[in-house]
Amino acid sequence: MDELTTEGEIRFLESVLEERRFRYKNLAAAPNPDAPEPRRGKKGLDILGPVNADRARQEPDHVRPPATDAGKMANMKWSFTDSHMRLEEGGWARETTVRELPSSRELAGVNMRLGPGAYRELHWHNESEWAYIIKGTCRITVLDIEGGCFIDDLEEGDLWYFPTGFPHGIQGTGDNGVEFLLIFDDGNFSEDSTFLLTDYMARTPQSVLAKNFRVSEKVFNMLSQKEKYIFEGQKPGSLADDRKAVRPSKHRFTHRMLKQEPLRYPGGTVRITDSTNFPVSKTTAAAHVTIKQGGLREMHWHPNADEWSFFLKGHARVTIFAAEGRARTFDYVAGDVGIVPKNNAHYVENIGEGEVEMLEMFRAPKFEDFSTEQWLANTPGYIISDHLNITGDRWKELSQSLKKDKVPVKGDFNTKRNKSFSDFEELTL
Repeated sequence: MDELTTEGEIRFLESVLEERRFRYKNLAAAPNPDAPEPRRGKKGLDILGPVNADRARQEPDHVRPPATDAGKMANMKWSFTDSHMRLEEGGWARETTVRELPSSRELAGVNMRLGPGAYRELHWHNESEWAYIIKGTCRITVLDIEGGCFIDDLEEGDLWYFPTGFPHGIQGTGDNGVEFLLIFDDGNFSEDSTFLLTDYMARTPQSVLAKNFRVSEKVFNMLSQKEKYIFEGQKPGSLADDRKAVRPSKHRFTHRMLKQEPLRYPGGTVRITDSTNFPVSKTTAAAHVTIKQGGLREMHWHPNADEWSFFLKGHARVTIFAAEGRARTFDYVAGDVGIVPKNNAHYVENIGEGEVEMLEMFRAPKFEDFSTEQWLANTPGYIISDHLNITGDRWKELSQSLKKDKVPVKGDFNTKRNKSFSDFEELTL
């Protein structure tokens, strides 16, 4: 198979978002014509053996890593599609923990679906629980330490946070129920190890139950002898009626994340929710980020925690710099989880059609990051020039471009990057 015709064309393609999509003259004759191949310039060769073409198309930067990738780095990506799906009456659950993704040490995630009226049964955890509503609606209940009950209805883009040990429950509402993402502040968490009400009652002698609740033992003859976990139940009544039936909590355990006014930038938007605007969330901070087509979540790092990302929409590329000459690039699509260890520099680049939408989550009370551009802009220029070997007109161009204030999501600087797939084919024909 012939390579690209000139070195200049190779350099051009390696500088744009679509560099992983380049074509060879005889692409149609390739064994897997729709899959990327492990070639870059004069390096690499085609694959003669079996290829998982669908997987390769999702992972072009694994098959053909950028020339800047170097060294060995642990895997930082997992797809919920690869997680075991626990099917239950009225819903399902699947998890991404340190068992599925060993680099997920600080946080674990559970993706869960409840049908209309279906319960995630009443329970509590050793870990705190943070949640984001992906689609649909639900009702949550949680008891606070003073004996007050907080009840609320949630919809897409809303959050809840339950501190460790606080008993709570979730029920799908509306016509379609709900799907949500749960985040726990321990990578070793397992959804199977929660303290469930049904299991608790079944493991307590009926004589003790009768004494505790001051009723006859026969009241408990029909107790379930195994956990219910997710099960179908009665559709809830009005929120107002449920709230009247309990002693109200003085605390607020929910937050309308997508109702926040976003910070708007040339390349997209950012919403940050942490203990500064959601005070109950002491162990989990989060950002909701959108990146326009061709845009970039700027080069940065987080000093206070690992990043646990969940991609809601789009196709993104992330290169992680881990010091000691190590860097590795990963590609993400909707439903994927990404990990970036604390202080590892990275970016998130929109390499697909349309918008990237993602959540960044941290085991920390506050969202913190350092901007590479802000660092350079607020360091005396001669120091940067000496370090980067950029002088003369090139230094003038760079120094005039550097901004002292953060621009977390940058627009597409090079309009050539918005070319379509077919536009790049012209370079190879």
